[in-house]
Amino acid sequence: MESNQKHNWKTILHEIIYEADTPAGKRFDVLLLIFILLSILLVMLESVASIDKEYHQLLYIGEWIVTILFSIEYILRIVSVKKPVKYIFSFFGIIDFLSTIPMYLAFLFGGAQALVTLRALRLLRVFRILKLARYLGASNQLKDSIIASRVKILVFLFAVMVSSIIFGTIMYLVEGEVNGFDNIPKSVYWCIVTLTTVGFGDIAPQTPLGQFITTFIMILGYGIIAVPTGIVSAEYTKSSLKADEANAKTVVTPDIEDLHMNSQCCINCLDTKHQDGAEYCHKCGHKMHHDS
Repeated sequence: MESNQKHNWKTILHEIIYEADTPAGKRFDVLLLIFILLSILLVMLESVASIDKEYHQLLYIGEWIVTILFSIEYILRIVSVKKPVKYIFSFFGIIDFLSTIPMYLAFLFGGAQALVTLRALRLLRVFRILKLARYLGASNQLKDSIIASRVKILVFLFAVMVSSIIFGTIMYLVEGEVNGFDNIPKSVYWCIVTLTTVGFGDIAPQTPLGQFITTFIMILGYGIIAVPTGIVSAEYTKSSLKADEANAKTVVTPDIEDLHMNSQCCINCLDTKHQDGAEYCHKCGHKMHHDS
Protein backbone atom coordinates (compact mmCIF):
# COMPACT_ATOMS: atom_id res chain seq x y z
CA MET A 1 0.00 0.00 0.00
CA GLU A 2 2.77 2.40 0.94
CA SER A 3 4.58 1.59 -2.31
CA ASN A 4 1.42 2.27 -4.33
CA GLN A 5 0.86 5.60 -2.56
CA LYS A 6 4.45 6.60 -3.28
CA HIS A 7 4.04 5.61 -6.90
CA ASN A 8 0.74 7.49 -7.19
CA TRP A 9 2.04 10.81 -5.86
CA LYS A 10 4.98 10.59 -8.22
CA THR A 11 2.63 9.88 -11.12
CA ILE A 12 0.38 12.81 -10.21
CA LEU A 13 3.40 15.10 -9.82
CA HIS A 14 4.72 13.94 -13.19
CA GLU A 15 1.41 14.69 -14.93
CA ILE A 16 1.30 18.19 -13.42
CA ILE A 17 4.90 19.11 -14.25
CA TYR A 18 5.50 17.38 -17.57
CA GLU A 19 2.12 17.45 -19.31
CA ALA A 20 0.18 20.44 -20.62
CA ASP A 21 -3.00 18.61 -21.66
CA THR A 22 -4.41 18.42 -18.15
CA PRO A 23 -5.91 21.49 -16.39
CA ALA A 24 -3.32 21.21 -13.62
CA GLY A 25 -0.52 20.90 -16.18
CA LYS A 26 -1.69 23.99 -18.06
CA ARG A 27 -1.91 26.01 -14.86
CA PHE A 28 1.58 24.87 -13.86
CA ASP A 29 3.10 25.85 -17.23
CA VAL A 30 1.34 29.23 -17.27
CA LEU A 31 2.53 29.92 -13.71
CA LEU A 32 6.05 28.85 -14.68
CA LEU A 33 6.10 31.20 -17.67
CA ILE A 34 4.90 34.08 -15.48
CA PHE A 35 7.79 33.51 -13.08
CA ILE A 36 10.26 33.27 -15.97
CA LEU A 37 9.09 36.62 -17.36
CA LEU A 38 9.12 38.11 -13.85
CA SER A 39 12.71 36.94 -13.33
CA ILE A 40 13.87 38.43 -16.64
CA LEU A 41 12.07 41.69 -15.80
CA LEU A 42 13.85 41.84 -12.44
CA VAL A 43 17.25 41.41 -14.11
CA MET A 44 16.44 44.07 -16.72
CA LEU A 45 15.30 46.54 -14.07
CA GLU A 46 18.42 45.87 -12.03
CA SER A 47 20.55 46.83 -15.04
CA VAL A 48 19.03 50.35 -14.98
CA ALA A 49 21.26 52.30 -12.58
CA SER A 50 18.57 54.72 -11.35
CA ILE A 51 16.06 51.94 -10.61
CA ASP A 52 18.66 49.65 -9.04
CA LYS A 53 19.88 52.44 -6.78
CA GLU A 54 16.41 53.00 -5.35
CA TYR A 55 15.02 49.45 -5.33
CA HIS A 56 18.15 47.27 -5.21
CA GLN A 57 17.19 45.40 -2.06
CA LEU A 58 13.65 44.72 -3.31
CA LEU A 59 14.92 43.47 -6.68
CA TYR A 60 17.53 41.30 -4.98
CA ILE A 61 14.98 39.68 -2.66
CA GLY A 62 12.56 39.16 -5.57
CA GLU A 63 15.23 37.42 -7.63
CA TRP A 64 16.12 35.12 -4.74
CA ILE A 65 12.45 34.18 -4.29
CA VAL A 66 12.20 33.27 -7.98
CA THR A 67 15.49 31.35 -7.83
CA ILE A 68 14.33 29.28 -4.85
CA LEU A 69 11.04 28.49 -6.61
CA PHE A 70 12.92 27.36 -9.72
CA SER A 71 15.24 25.27 -7.55
CA ILE A 72 12.24 23.50 -6.01
CA GLU A 73 10.77 22.97 -9.49
CA TYR A 74 14.08 21.50 -10.73
CA ILE A 75 14.20 19.04 -7.81
CA LEU A 76 10.56 18.04 -8.34
CA ARG A 77 11.27 17.36 -12.02
CA ILE A 78 14.09 15.02 -11.02
CA VAL A 79 12.14 13.07 -8.38
CA SER A 80 9.01 12.68 -10.52
CA VAL A 81 10.66 10.62 -13.29
CA LYS A 82 11.97 7.07 -13.24
CA LYS A 83 15.22 7.97 -15.00
CA PRO A 84 16.37 11.26 -13.44
CA VAL A 85 19.80 11.10 -15.11
CA LYS A 86 18.14 11.17 -18.53
CA TYR A 87 16.25 14.34 -17.60
CA ILE A 88 19.32 15.99 -16.02
CA PHE A 89 21.35 15.59 -19.22
CA SER A 90 18.46 16.30 -21.61
CA PHE A 91 18.17 19.65 -23.43
CA PHE A 92 15.53 21.06 -21.08
CA GLY A 93 17.25 19.53 -18.06
CA ILE A 94 20.47 21.41 -18.85
CA ILE A 95 18.51 24.62 -19.53
CA ASP A 96 16.66 24.24 -16.20
CA PHE A 97 19.97 23.78 -14.38
CA LEU A 98 21.66 26.73 -16.11
CA SER A 99 18.69 28.97 -15.37
CA THR A 100 18.73 28.06 -11.67
CA ILE A 101 22.44 28.14 -10.82
CA PRO A 102 23.42 31.80 -11.67
CA MET A 103 22.14 33.38 -8.45
CA TYR A 104 24.00 30.80 -6.37
CA LEU A 105 27.17 31.49 -8.37
CA ALA A 106 26.63 35.23 -7.91
CA PHE A 107 26.27 34.68 -4.17
CA LEU A 108 29.45 32.59 -3.99
CA PHE A 109 31.68 34.36 -6.51
CA GLY A 110 29.88 37.55 -7.58
CA GLY A 111 29.44 38.92 -11.10
CA ALA A 112 27.52 35.91 -12.45
CA GLN A 113 24.03 37.32 -11.90
CA ALA A 114 23.73 38.42 -15.52
CA LEU A 115 23.58 34.70 -16.42
CA VAL A 116 20.03 34.70 -15.05
CA THR A 117 18.90 35.83 -18.50
CA LEU A 118 19.46 32.21 -19.58
CA ARG A 119 15.98 31.66 -18.18
CA ALA A 120 14.68 33.17 -21.41
CA LEU A 121 15.49 29.81 -23.05
CA ARG A 122 12.94 28.17 -20.76
CA LEU A 123 10.24 30.08 -22.64
CA LEU A 124 10.58 27.28 -25.19
CA ARG A 125 8.13 25.42 -22.95
CA VAL A 126 5.40 27.72 -24.24
CA PHE A 127 5.29 25.51 -27.35
CA ARG A 128 3.79 22.74 -25.23
CA ILE A 129 0.89 24.97 -24.24
CA LEU A 130 0.27 26.27 -27.73
CA LYS A 131 0.50 22.74 -29.16
CA LEU A 132 2.70 23.97 -31.99
CA ALA A 133 3.75 20.40 -32.69
CA ARG A 134 0.95 20.18 -35.27
CA TYR A 135 2.89 22.73 -37.38
CA LEU A 136 6.10 20.72 -37.42
CA GLY A 137 5.30 19.46 -40.91
CA ALA A 138 5.35 23.01 -42.31
CA SER A 139 8.52 23.88 -40.43
CA ASN A 140 10.25 20.76 -41.74
CA GLN A 141 9.23 21.75 -45.25
CA LEU A 142 10.82 25.17 -44.75
CA LYS A 143 13.97 23.54 -43.36
CA ASP A 144 14.17 21.24 -46.37
CA SER A 145 13.76 24.22 -48.70
CA ILE A 146 16.64 26.07 -47.04
CA ILE A 147 18.85 22.96 -47.19
CA ALA A 148 17.97 22.42 -50.87
CA SER A 149 18.93 26.02 -51.71
CA ARG A 150 22.03 26.19 -49.48
CA VAL A 151 24.48 26.09 -52.40
CA LYS A 152 22.75 29.00 -54.16
CA ILE A 153 22.61 30.98 -50.93
CA LEU A 154 26.31 30.34 -50.19
CA VAL A 155 27.27 31.47 -53.70
CA PHE A 156 25.13 34.57 -53.23
CA LEU A 157 26.71 35.36 -49.83
CA PHE A 158 30.17 34.87 -51.31
CA ALA A 159 29.33 37.35 -54.10
CA VAL A 160 28.06 39.85 -51.52
CA MET A 161 31.25 39.48 -49.45
CA VAL A 162 33.46 39.97 -52.51
CA SER A 163 31.44 43.06 -53.53
CA SER A 164 31.70 44.46 -50.00
CA ILE A 165 35.50 44.06 -49.98
CA ILE A 166 35.82 45.71 -53.39
CA PHE A 167 33.50 48.64 -52.62
CA GLY A 168 34.96 49.02 -49.11
CA THR A 169 38.46 49.30 -50.54
CA ILE A 170 37.27 51.81 -53.15
CA MET A 171 35.60 53.94 -50.47
CA TYR A 172 38.80 53.86 -48.42
CA LEU A 173 40.74 55.16 -51.42
CA VAL A 174 38.11 57.78 -52.34
CA GLU A 175 37.26 59.12 -48.87
CA GLY A 176 40.37 58.32 -46.83
CA GLU A 177 41.07 58.83 -43.14
CA VAL A 178 40.05 62.49 -43.31
CA ASN A 179 36.37 61.53 -43.74
CA GLY A 180 36.37 58.73 -41.18
CA PHE A 181 37.34 55.78 -43.40
CA ASP A 182 40.41 55.02 -41.27
CA ASN A 183 41.22 51.59 -42.67
CA ILE A 184 39.98 48.96 -45.11
CA PRO A 185 38.30 46.68 -42.52
CA LYS A 186 36.28 49.62 -41.20
CA SER A 187 35.39 50.63 -44.76
CA VAL A 188 34.30 47.07 -45.56
CA TYR A 189 32.14 47.05 -42.42
CA TRP A 190 30.60 50.36 -43.51
CA CYS A 191 29.92 48.87 -46.95
CA ILE A 192 28.23 45.75 -45.52
CA VAL A 193 26.02 47.84 -43.23
CA THR A 194 25.12 50.17 -46.11
CA LEU A 195 24.52 47.27 -48.48
CA THR A 196 22.06 45.68 -46.05
CA THR A 197 20.24 49.06 -45.77
CA VAL A 198 20.84 49.19 -42.00
CA GLY A 199 22.93 52.36 -42.16
CA PHE A 200 26.16 53.31 -40.41
CA GLY A 201 25.74 56.71 -38.78
CA ASP A 202 29.28 57.13 -37.42
CA ILE A 203 30.82 57.93 -40.80
CA ALA A 204 29.40 59.21 -44.07
CA PRO A 205 31.00 59.98 -47.45
CA GLN A 206 31.81 63.64 -48.00
CA THR A 207 33.13 63.72 -51.57
CA PRO A 208 30.76 63.74 -54.60
CA LEU A 209 32.33 60.55 -55.97
CA GLY A 210 31.97 58.82 -52.59
CA GLN A 211 28.33 59.88 -52.34
CA PHE A 212 27.67 58.59 -55.87
CA ILE A 213 29.20 55.20 -55.00
CA THR A 214 27.18 55.11 -51.77
CA THR A 215 23.97 55.76 -53.70
CA PHE A 216 24.79 52.86 -56.01
CA ILE A 217 25.53 50.58 -53.02
CA MET A 218 22.23 51.44 -51.31
CA ILE A 219 20.19 50.81 -54.49
CA LEU A 220 22.07 47.54 -54.96
CA GLY A 221 21.18 46.62 -51.38
CA TYR A 222 17.43 46.65 -52.08
CA GLY A 223 17.96 44.20 -54.93
CA ILE A 224 20.19 41.98 -52.81
CA ILE A 225 17.56 41.58 -50.07
CA ALA A 226 15.11 40.03 -52.54
CA VAL A 227 17.54 37.39 -53.88
CA PRO A 228 17.78 34.92 -50.94
CA THR A 229 14.06 35.34 -50.26
CA GLY A 230 13.28 34.44 -53.87
CA ILE A 231 15.62 31.42 -53.80
CA VAL A 232 14.07 29.93 -50.65
CA SER A 233 10.53 30.78 -51.81
CA ALA A 234 11.11 28.97 -55.11
CA GLU A 235 12.39 25.87 -53.33
CA TYR A 236 9.49 26.02 -50.85
CA THR A 237 6.97 26.21 -53.71
CA LYS A 238 8.68 23.32 -55.46
CA SER A 239 8.61 21.29 -52.25
CA SER A 240 4.91 22.06 -51.72
CA LEU A 241 4.06 20.94 -55.25
CA LYS A 242 5.96 17.68 -54.77
CA ALA A 243 4.15 17.07 -51.47
CA ASP A 244 0.75 17.73 -53.09
CA GLU A 245 1.56 15.33 -55.92
CA ALA A 246 2.68 12.66 -53.48
CA ASN A 247 -0.49 13.07 -51.42
CA ALA A 248 -2.64 12.85 -54.53
CA LYS A 249 -1.04 9.53 -55.49
CA THR A 250 -1.24 8.11 -51.97
CA VAL A 251 -4.38 6.46 -50.62
CA VAL A 252 -4.89 8.05 -47.23
CA THR A 253 -6.33 5.94 -44.45
CA PRO A 254 -8.95 8.02 -42.56
CA ASP A 255 -8.03 6.47 -39.21
CA ILE A 256 -4.41 7.64 -39.54
CA GLU A 257 -5.36 11.09 -40.75
CA ASP A 258 -7.72 11.65 -37.84
CA LEU A 259 -5.07 10.93 -35.19
CA HIS A 260 -4.18 13.88 -32.94
CA MET A 261 -1.04 14.32 -30.90
CA ASN A 262 -0.76 15.65 -27.37
CA SER A 263 2.00 16.69 -24.99
CA GLN A 264 1.87 13.63 -22.74
CA CYS A 265 5.33 12.77 -21.45
CA CYS A 266 6.23 9.17 -20.63
CA ILE A 267 7.28 8.84 -16.99
CA ASN A 268 9.73 6.09 -17.95
CA CYS A 269 11.60 7.41 -21.03
CA LEU A 270 10.43 11.09 -21.11
CA ASP A 271 9.36 10.76 -24.77
CA THR A 272 6.53 13.03 -25.97
CA LYS A 273 4.14 13.40 -28.95
CA HIS A 274 1.80 10.59 -28.00
CA GLN A 275 -1.59 10.10 -29.61
CA ASP A 276 -4.71 11.21 -27.77
CA GLY A 277 -6.05 8.34 -25.70
CA ALA A 278 -2.79 6.39 -25.82
CA GLU A 279 -2.46 3.99 -22.88
CA TYR A 280 1.14 2.96 -23.57
CA CYS A 281 4.25 4.86 -24.66
CA HIS A 282 4.92 4.45 -28.38
CA LYS A 283 8.67 4.31 -27.72
CA CYS A 284 9.25 2.12 -24.65
CA GLY A 285 5.82 0.51 -24.19
CA HIS A 286 5.47 1.75 -20.59
CA LYS A 287 1.93 2.38 -19.34
CA MET A 288 1.15 6.09 -19.61
CA HIS A 289 -1.15 6.36 -16.58
CA HIS A 290 -1.33 4.19 -13.52
CA ASP A 291 -4.59 3.36 -11.81
CA SER A 292 -5.09 4.98 -8.44
